[in-house]
Amino acid sequence: MSENLQVRTPEASFELPITDGTIRATDLKQVPTQRGPLATYDPGFMNTASCRSAITYINGDAGILEYRGYPVNQLAAGASHLEVAYLLLYGELPTPDQLASWEKQINTHRLVHENVRELIDAFRYDAHPMAKLMAGVASMQTFYPSSRRIDDPEAREMNIIRLLGKIPTMAAWAYRHSIGRHFVYPNDELGYVNNFLAMLFQSQQRVYRADPRVSRALEVLFILHADHEQNCSTNAVRSVASAGNDLFTSVGAGIGALFGPLHGGANEAVLGMLREIGTIDRVPDFIAGVKEGRARLMGFGHRVYKNYDPRAKIIKRSCDDVFEVTGVNPLLSIALELEKIALEDEYFVSRRLYPNVDFYSGLIYEALRFPPEMFTVLFAVPRTAGWCAQWLENMTDPDQKIMRPKQIYTGYRERTFVPQDQRG
Repeated sequence: MSENLQVRTPEASFELPITDGTIRATDLKQVPTQRGPLATYDPGFMNTASCRSAITYINGDAGILEYRGYPVNQLAAGASHLEVAYLLLYGELPTPDQLASWEKQINTHRLVHENVRELIDAFRYDAHPMAKLMAGVASMQTFYPSSRRIDDPEAREMNIIRLLGKIPTMAAWAYRHSIGRHFVYPNDELGYVNNFLAMLFQSQQRVYRADPRVSRALEVLFILHADHEQNCSTNAVRSVASAGNDLFTSVGAGIGALFGPLHGGANEAVLGMLREIGTIDRVPDFIAGVKEGRARLMGFGHRVYKNYDPRAKIIKRSCDDVFEVTGVNPLLSIALELEKIALEDEYFVSRRLYPNVDFYSGLIYEALRFPPEMFTVLFAVPRTAGWCAQWLENMTDPDQKIMRPKQIYTGYRERTFVPQDQRG
Protein backbone atom coordinates (compact mmCIF):
# COMPACT_ATOMS: atom_id res chain seq x y z
CA MET A 1 0.00 0.00 0.00
CA SER A 2 1.48 3.33 -1.09
CA GLU A 3 1.71 6.30 1.25
CA ASN A 4 1.47 9.94 0.25
CA LEU A 5 1.86 13.27 1.98
CA GLN A 6 -0.84 15.82 1.23
CA VAL A 7 0.41 19.42 1.02
CA ARG A 8 -2.13 22.19 0.53
CA THR A 9 -1.56 25.86 -0.30
CA PRO A 10 -4.24 28.52 -0.92
CA GLU A 11 -3.75 28.00 -4.64
CA ALA A 12 -3.39 24.23 -4.99
CA SER A 13 -2.81 20.87 -3.28
CA PHE A 14 0.06 18.47 -3.84
CA GLU A 15 0.59 14.80 -3.20
CA LEU A 16 4.15 13.72 -2.37
CA PRO A 17 5.04 10.01 -2.31
CA ILE A 18 6.42 8.59 0.96
CA THR A 19 9.12 5.92 0.56
CA ASP A 20 10.86 4.23 3.50
CA GLY A 21 9.30 6.77 5.83
CA THR A 22 10.72 9.74 3.91
CA ILE A 23 9.85 12.11 1.13
CA ARG A 24 12.37 13.34 -1.41
CA ALA A 25 13.27 16.91 -0.54
CA THR A 26 13.39 17.79 -4.23
CA ASP A 27 9.67 16.87 -4.47
CA LEU A 28 8.96 19.89 -2.27
CA LYS A 29 10.14 22.17 -5.09
CA GLN A 30 6.76 21.82 -6.78
CA VAL A 31 5.15 23.60 -3.81
CA PRO A 32 5.45 27.38 -4.32
CA THR A 33 5.94 29.92 -1.50
CA GLN A 34 6.44 33.69 -1.45
CA ARG A 35 10.20 33.12 -1.30
CA GLY A 36 10.38 30.48 -3.99
CA PRO A 37 10.00 26.68 -4.03
CA LEU A 38 9.39 25.04 -0.67
CA ALA A 39 12.50 23.64 1.09
CA THR A 40 13.30 22.27 4.53
CA TYR A 41 15.34 24.00 7.25
CA ASP A 42 17.20 21.42 9.36
CA PRO A 43 20.33 22.66 11.21
CA GLY A 44 22.44 19.70 12.27
CA PHE A 45 20.44 17.31 10.06
CA MET A 46 18.15 16.45 12.96
CA ASN A 47 15.55 14.84 10.67
CA THR A 48 17.14 14.65 7.23
CA ALA A 49 18.40 11.51 5.50
CA SER A 50 21.38 12.24 3.24
CA CYS A 51 21.81 8.74 1.84
CA ARG A 52 20.54 5.19 1.68
CA SER A 53 22.89 2.80 3.45
CA ALA A 54 22.97 -0.94 4.11
CA ILE A 55 25.93 -0.82 6.53
CA THR A 56 24.74 0.08 10.04
CA TYR A 57 21.29 0.03 11.62
CA ILE A 58 20.49 1.96 14.79
CA ASN A 59 17.22 2.05 16.70
CA GLY A 60 17.96 4.63 19.36
CA ASP A 61 14.70 4.23 21.25
CA ALA A 62 15.26 0.49 21.66
CA GLY A 63 19.04 0.68 22.18
CA ILE A 64 19.82 -1.44 19.10
CA LEU A 65 23.03 -1.30 17.05
CA GLU A 66 23.62 -3.74 14.18
CA TYR A 67 26.34 -4.05 11.53
CA ARG A 68 24.88 -5.52 8.33
CA GLY A 69 22.09 -7.00 10.45
CA TYR A 70 24.31 -8.58 13.12
CA PRO A 71 23.78 -7.28 16.70
CA VAL A 72 26.96 -5.60 17.89
CA ASN A 73 26.98 -7.57 21.13
CA GLN A 74 27.23 -10.85 19.17
CA LEU A 75 30.09 -9.51 17.07
CA ALA A 76 31.91 -8.19 20.14
CA ALA A 77 31.57 -11.59 21.80
CA GLY A 78 32.86 -13.74 18.97
CA ALA A 79 34.46 -11.78 16.11
CA SER A 80 37.75 -10.01 15.47
CA HIS A 81 38.04 -6.44 14.29
CA LEU A 82 39.24 -7.49 10.83
CA GLU A 83 36.24 -9.83 10.53
CA VAL A 84 33.98 -6.88 11.28
CA ALA A 85 35.86 -4.68 8.82
CA TYR A 86 35.30 -7.33 6.13
CA LEU A 87 31.62 -7.50 7.07
CA LEU A 88 31.19 -3.73 6.85
CA LEU A 89 32.87 -3.57 3.44
CA TYR A 90 31.50 -6.68 1.74
CA GLY A 91 28.19 -7.25 3.51
CA GLU A 92 28.86 -10.79 4.77
CA LEU A 93 31.06 -12.39 7.40
CA PRO A 94 34.13 -14.03 5.79
CA THR A 95 34.61 -17.77 5.54
CA PRO A 96 37.79 -19.09 7.22
CA ASP A 97 39.63 -19.02 3.89
CA GLN A 98 38.39 -15.52 3.08
CA LEU A 99 39.40 -14.27 6.53
CA ALA A 100 42.89 -15.77 6.24
CA SER A 101 43.35 -14.12 2.83
CA TRP A 102 41.93 -10.81 4.13
CA GLU A 103 44.21 -10.76 7.18
CA LYS A 104 47.23 -11.55 5.00
CA GLN A 105 46.40 -8.71 2.62
CA ILE A 106 45.93 -6.19 5.45
CA ASN A 107 49.08 -7.29 7.28
CA THR A 108 51.14 -7.11 4.09
CA HIS A 109 50.42 -3.38 3.93
CA ARG A 110 51.35 -2.35 7.46
CA LEU A 111 54.58 -0.62 6.47
CA VAL A 112 54.35 3.10 5.74
CA HIS A 113 56.62 5.07 3.41
CA GLU A 114 59.57 6.59 5.25
CA ASN A 115 58.53 10.05 4.07
CA VAL A 116 55.38 9.69 6.17
CA ARG A 117 57.52 8.84 9.18
CA GLU A 118 59.53 12.01 8.47
CA LEU A 119 56.29 14.00 8.14
CA ILE A 120 55.13 12.88 11.59
CA ASP A 121 58.62 13.48 12.97
CA ALA A 122 58.53 17.06 11.66
CA PHE A 123 55.77 18.04 14.09
CA ARG A 124 56.64 19.53 17.46
CA TYR A 125 56.73 16.79 20.08
CA ASP A 126 53.76 18.35 21.89
CA ALA A 127 51.53 18.67 18.80
CA HIS A 128 48.27 16.80 19.19
CA PRO A 129 48.52 13.19 17.94
CA MET A 130 45.30 13.64 15.93
CA ALA A 131 46.98 16.40 13.89
CA LYS A 132 49.87 14.04 13.12
CA LEU A 133 47.50 11.22 12.18
CA MET A 134 45.38 13.48 9.99
CA ALA A 135 48.45 14.76 8.13
CA GLY A 136 49.81 11.25 7.66
CA VAL A 137 46.56 9.86 6.26
CA ALA A 138 45.90 12.84 3.97
CA SER A 139 49.43 12.57 2.56
CA MET A 140 48.87 8.97 1.48
CA GLN A 141 47.15 9.92 -1.76
CA THR A 142 50.44 11.48 -2.94
CA PHE A 143 52.19 8.12 -2.49
CA TYR A 144 49.41 6.15 -4.20
CA PRO A 145 48.20 8.06 -7.29
CA SER A 146 45.92 5.11 -8.09
CA SER A 147 43.71 6.30 -5.23
CA ARG A 148 42.44 9.07 -7.53
CA ARG A 149 41.00 6.43 -9.87
CA ILE A 150 37.81 6.32 -7.87
CA ASP A 151 35.86 4.61 -10.66
CA ASP A 152 38.27 1.66 -10.76
CA PRO A 153 36.98 -1.11 -8.42
CA GLU A 154 40.43 -2.74 -8.13
CA ALA A 155 42.08 0.58 -7.23
CA ARG A 156 39.37 1.32 -4.66
CA GLU A 157 39.82 -2.06 -2.97
CA MET A 158 43.62 -1.89 -3.02
CA ASN A 159 43.68 1.49 -1.33
CA ILE A 160 41.13 0.42 1.29
CA ILE A 161 43.45 -2.49 2.14
CA ARG A 162 46.41 -0.12 2.28
CA LEU A 163 44.68 2.27 4.64
CA LEU A 164 43.38 -0.44 6.97
CA GLY A 165 46.91 -1.87 7.16
CA LYS A 166 48.70 1.43 7.70
CA ILE A 167 46.37 3.36 10.02
CA PRO A 168 47.57 1.52 13.19
CA THR A 169 51.20 2.18 12.21
CA MET A 170 50.63 5.91 11.77
CA ALA A 171 48.57 6.10 14.97
CA ALA A 172 51.30 4.32 16.96
CA TRP A 173 53.98 6.55 15.49
CA ALA A 174 51.97 9.65 16.42
CA TYR A 175 51.91 8.37 20.00
CA ARG A 176 55.59 7.41 20.14
CA HIS A 177 56.56 10.80 18.74
CA SER A 178 54.51 12.52 21.45
CA ILE A 179 56.36 10.72 24.24
CA GLY A 180 59.80 11.08 22.66
CA ARG A 181 60.35 7.39 21.97
CA HIS A 182 61.73 5.68 18.86
CA PHE A 183 59.24 4.49 16.27
CA VAL A 184 58.44 0.77 16.36
CA TYR A 185 57.89 -0.94 13.01
CA PRO A 186 55.19 -3.56 12.36
CA ASN A 187 55.84 -7.16 13.37
CA ASP A 188 54.49 -9.83 11.03
CA GLU A 189 54.46 -12.37 13.86
CA LEU A 190 51.59 -10.52 15.51
CA GLY A 191 47.92 -10.06 14.63
CA TYR A 192 46.21 -6.74 13.99
CA VAL A 193 45.49 -5.63 17.56
CA ASN A 194 48.56 -7.24 19.16
CA ASN A 195 50.80 -5.63 16.55
CA PHE A 196 49.23 -2.25 17.30
CA LEU A 197 49.86 -2.71 21.02
CA ALA A 198 53.47 -3.70 20.30
CA MET A 199 54.06 -0.61 18.17
CA LEU A 200 52.64 1.49 21.01
CA PHE A 201 54.36 -0.05 24.00
CA GLN A 202 57.42 -2.05 22.95
CA SER A 203 60.54 -1.08 24.85
CA GLN A 204 63.57 -3.36 25.06
CA GLN A 205 61.75 -6.62 24.29
CA ARG A 206 62.56 -8.46 21.07
CA VAL A 207 58.85 -9.17 20.70
CA TYR A 208 56.26 -7.37 22.81
CA ARG A 209 53.50 -9.69 23.97
CA ALA A 210 50.35 -8.01 25.28
CA ASP A 211 48.32 -9.65 28.01
CA PRO A 212 45.49 -11.53 26.23
CA ARG A 213 42.91 -9.82 28.44
CA VAL A 214 44.14 -6.40 27.36
CA SER A 215 44.33 -7.27 23.67
CA ARG A 216 40.83 -8.78 23.74
CA ALA A 217 39.43 -5.70 25.51
CA LEU A 218 40.98 -3.46 22.84
CA GLU A 219 39.63 -5.76 20.11
CA VAL A 220 36.15 -5.34 21.60
CA LEU A 221 36.56 -1.57 21.72
CA PHE A 222 37.67 -1.64 18.07
CA ILE A 223 34.55 -3.59 17.09
CA LEU A 224 32.24 -1.25 19.01
CA HIS A 225 33.82 1.81 17.39
CA ALA A 226 33.99 0.39 13.85
CA ASP A 227 30.96 2.29 12.52
CA HIS A 228 28.03 4.28 13.81
CA GLU A 229 25.86 5.32 10.90
CA GLN A 230 25.83 8.94 9.66
CA ASN A 231 27.62 10.70 12.52
CA CYS A 232 29.59 13.91 12.08
CA SER A 233 32.85 12.31 10.90
CA THR A 234 31.13 9.83 8.58
CA ASN A 235 29.12 12.67 7.07
CA ALA A 236 32.40 14.54 6.58
CA VAL A 237 33.90 11.53 4.77
CA ARG A 238 30.86 11.25 2.50
CA SER A 239 30.70 14.99 1.88
CA VAL A 240 34.35 15.23 0.83
CA ALA A 241 34.00 12.04 -1.21
CA SER A 242 31.02 13.53 -3.05
CA ALA A 243 33.41 16.00 -4.72
CA GLY A 244 35.18 13.04 -6.35
CA ASN A 245 37.91 12.73 -3.75
CA ASP A 246 40.02 9.68 -3.03
CA LEU A 247 39.80 7.54 0.09
CA PHE A 248 42.80 9.08 1.87
CA THR A 249 41.64 12.67 1.41
CA SER A 250 38.11 11.76 2.49
CA VAL A 251 39.21 9.84 5.59
CA GLY A 252 41.57 12.69 6.46
CA ALA A 253 38.47 14.89 6.60
CA GLY A 254 36.78 12.32 8.82
CA ILE A 255 39.71 12.42 11.22
CA GLY A 256 39.41 16.21 11.31
CA ALA A 257 35.74 15.96 12.22
CA LEU A 258 36.44 13.33 14.89
CA PHE A 259 39.07 15.66 16.34
CA GLY A 260 36.26 17.94 17.53
CA PRO A 261 35.55 17.75 21.28
CA LEU A 262 31.81 17.39 20.64
CA HIS A 263 32.44 14.20 18.66
CA GLY A 264 35.56 12.22 19.47
CA GLY A 265 36.62 13.93 22.67
CA ALA A 266 33.70 13.02 24.88
CA ASN A 267 35.45 10.27 26.86
CA GLU A 268 38.18 12.73 27.82
CA ALA A 269 35.46 15.01 29.19
CA VAL A 270 34.09 12.11 31.27
CA LEU A 271 37.46 11.64 32.96
CA GLY A 272 37.63 15.36 33.68
CA MET A 273 34.20 15.17 35.31
CA LEU A 274 35.14 12.13 37.44
CA ARG A 275 38.32 13.84 38.62
CA GLU A 276 36.34 16.96 39.45
CA ILE A 277 33.97 14.88 41.62
CA GLY A 278 37.00 13.33 43.30
CA THR A 279 35.40 10.93 45.80
CA ILE A 280 32.23 8.83 46.07
CA ASP A 281 30.83 10.91 48.91
CA ARG A 282 30.75 13.97 46.62
CA VAL A 283 28.57 12.27 43.99
CA PRO A 284 25.21 13.33 45.53
CA ASP A 285 26.30 16.97 45.61
CA PHE A 286 27.44 16.72 41.99
CA ILE A 287 24.07 15.23 41.00
CA ALA A 288 22.34 18.12 42.75
CA GLY A 289 24.56 20.52 40.84
CA VAL A 290 23.56 18.94 37.55
CA LYS A 291 19.88 19.39 38.38
CA GLU A 292 20.46 23.01 39.34
CA GLY A 293 22.53 23.78 36.25
CA ARG A 294 25.80 24.21 38.20
CA ALA A 295 27.44 21.10 36.73
CA ARG A 296 27.26 19.10 33.53
CA LEU A 297 26.85 15.32 33.42
CA MET A 298 29.25 13.94 30.82
CA GLY A 299 28.97 10.49 29.24
CA PHE A 300 25.19 10.31 29.63
CA GLY A 301 22.68 10.78 26.85
CA HIS A 302 23.26 10.53 23.11
CA ARG A 303 22.06 12.26 19.98
CA VAL A 304 20.72 8.93 18.70
CA TYR A 305 20.19 6.66 21.72
CA LYS A 306 17.24 7.37 23.99
CA ASN A 307 17.93 4.15 25.84
CA TYR A 308 21.03 2.51 27.33
CA ASP A 309 23.76 2.65 24.67
CA PRO A 310 24.32 -1.06 23.81
CA ARG A 311 28.05 -0.39 23.45
CA ALA A 312 28.29 0.95 27.01
CA LYS A 313 27.07 -2.35 28.49
CA ILE A 314 29.76 -4.28 26.61
CA ILE A 315 32.57 -1.87 27.48
CA LYS A 316 31.56 -1.96 31.13
CA ARG A 317 32.27 -5.70 31.13
CA SER A 318 35.63 -5.14 29.39
CA CYS A 319 36.68 -2.84 32.23
CA ASP A 320 36.86 -5.85 34.56
CA ASP A 321 39.26 -7.70 32.25
CA VAL A 322 41.56 -4.72 31.85
CA PHE A 323 41.57 -3.85 35.55
CA GLU A 324 42.59 -7.44 36.39
CA VAL A 325 45.83 -6.62 34.57
CA THR A 326 46.36 -2.94 35.37
CA GLY A 327 44.69 -2.67 38.75
CA VAL A 328 41.36 -0.92 39.31
CA ASN A 329 41.19 2.66 38.13
CA PRO A 330 40.26 4.66 41.26
CA LEU A 331 37.78 6.65 39.19
CA LEU A 332 35.75 3.48 38.51
CA SER A 333 34.04 3.54 41.91
CA ILE A 334 32.94 7.12 41.29
CA ALA A 335 31.65 6.17 37.85
CA LEU A 336 29.68 3.22 39.18
CA GLU A 337 28.08 5.31 41.92
CA LEU A 338 27.26 8.07 39.47
CA GLU A 339 25.65 5.57 37.10
CA LYS A 340 23.68 3.93 39.93
CA ILE A 341 22.18 7.20 41.15
CA ALA A 342 21.50 8.57 37.66
CA LEU A 343 19.69 5.39 36.56
CA GLU A 344 17.41 5.52 39.61
CA ASP A 345 16.79 9.27 39.78
CA GLU A 346 13.55 10.40 38.13
CA TYR A 347 15.23 13.59 36.86
CA PHE A 348 17.56 11.58 34.62
CA VAL A 349 15.19 8.69 33.88
CA SER A 350 12.48 11.06 32.63
CA ARG A 351 15.03 12.72 30.34
CA ARG A 352 16.25 9.33 29.12
CA LEU A 353 19.84 10.08 30.08
CA TYR A 354 21.61 6.73 30.03
CA PRO A 355 25.37 6.00 29.96
CA ASN A 356 26.87 6.10 26.48
CA VAL A 357 29.97 4.49 24.98
CA ASP A 358 32.24 7.28 26.23
CA PHE A 359 31.35 6.79 29.88
CA TYR A 360 33.57 3.74 30.35
CA SER A 361 35.99 3.73 27.39
CA GLY A 362 38.11 6.54 28.82
CA LEU A 363 38.61 4.56 32.04
CA ILE A 364 40.10 1.70 30.03
CA TYR A 365 42.37 3.97 28.01
CA GLU A 366 43.62 5.69 31.14
CA ALA A 367 44.21 2.34 32.86
CA LEU A 368 46.46 1.45 29.90
CA ARG A 369 48.34 4.69 30.62
CA PHE A 370 47.40 6.55 27.49
CA PRO A 371 47.45 10.34 27.79
CA PRO A 372 43.98 11.85 27.21
CA GLU A 373 44.98 13.32 23.84
CA MET A 374 45.46 9.77 22.52
CA PHE A 375 41.86 8.75 23.25
CA THR A 376 40.55 10.18 19.98
CA VAL A 377 43.35 8.50 18.01
CA LEU A 378 42.29 5.18 19.54
CA PHE A 379 38.78 5.98 18.28
CA ALA A 380 40.01 6.84 14.76
CA VAL A 381 41.91 3.57 14.18
CA PRO A 382 38.85 1.25 14.32
CA ARG A 383 36.47 3.84 12.85
CA THR A 384 38.60 3.78 9.69
CA ALA A 385 36.90 0.48 8.80
CA GLY A 386 33.51 2.18 8.86
CA TRP A 387 34.78 5.23 6.99
CA CYS A 388 36.15 2.96 4.25
CA ALA A 389 32.83 1.14 3.96
CA GLN A 390 30.87 4.39 3.90
CA TRP A 391 33.23 5.93 1.33
CA LEU A 392 32.90 2.87 -0.91
CA GLU A 393 29.11 2.82 -0.60
CA ASN A 394 28.95 6.52 -1.41
CA MET A 395 31.15 6.07 -4.48
CA THR A 396 28.96 3.28 -5.85
CA ASP A 397 25.57 4.88 -5.09
CA PRO A 398 24.02 6.25 -8.32
CA ASP A 399 21.79 8.61 -6.30
CA GLN A 400 24.70 10.52 -4.79
CA LYS A 401 25.73 13.94 -6.07
CA ILE A 402 28.17 16.52 -4.82
CA MET A 403 26.83 17.68 -1.47
CA ARG A 404 25.67 21.27 -1.36
CA PRO A 405 22.99 22.08 1.24
CA LYS A 406 20.64 24.96 0.65
CA GLN A 407 20.73 28.01 2.88
CA ILE A 408 18.21 30.58 4.07
CA TYR A 409 19.74 33.94 3.29
CA THR A 410 19.28 36.47 6.10
CA GLY A 411 21.62 39.27 5.02
CA TYR A 412 21.26 42.60 3.18
CA ARG A 413 19.99 42.86 -0.41
CA GLU A 414 20.75 45.24 -3.30
CA ARG A 415 23.00 47.67 -1.48
CA THR A 416 24.81 50.43 -3.39
CA PHE A 417 28.59 50.58 -3.23
CA VAL A 418 29.97 53.76 -1.64
CA PRO A 419 33.54 54.79 -2.61
CA GLN A 420 36.01 54.85 0.23
CA ASP A 421 36.41 58.65 0.32
CA GLN A 422 32.63 59.08 0.71
CA ARG A 423 32.16 56.73 3.65
CA GLY A 424 31.42 58.48 6.94
